[in-house]
Amino acid sequence: MYEDFKVTDRWTGEQLHCKWKGTIVAIATRHADATDIRFSVNDRPVWISLPNLAWVEQKHRTGNVITDYLAAQIAGLYLKQAIESGYDNGREMYTMTVDEVVNLADKVVREAGHTTKLPSLPVINENIRAEDEMGIHLPGEPA
Repeated sequence: MYEDFKVTDRWTGEQLHCKWKGTIVAIATRHADATDIRFSVNDRPVWISLPNLAWVEQKHRTGNVITDYLAAQIAGLYLKQAIESGYDNGREMYTMTVDEVVNLADKVVREAGHTTKLPSLPVINENIRAEDEMGIHLPGEPA
């Protein structure tokens, strides 16, 4: 879905390869009440900042939580839309609003069909789930 995708820049026509690289709670790095999702865009770092209040609002509105996988997909979709619309101007960081996060969460989940169908992160091998490759399974999950 949106953890590794290609998109065409609206203004330059350049083909951009966007790939998820990591998720960091921003209080540790920049004392912000946010979660930062890092992407590589043609080897240029781009951060999408999601306000932590969005996690609370998502739970309040839907009864569901934003998982790490879902957060990465939300940020990737935001980045894709920014590039396609011409909003991307080469900045290193973009900040989402709570409403943007919640609305894109709904869109991503509808597109995937269910949160269990979201791609696993990190992407180690396209043909093998990260949990299987690393031998990590939560109690109650199929091995």
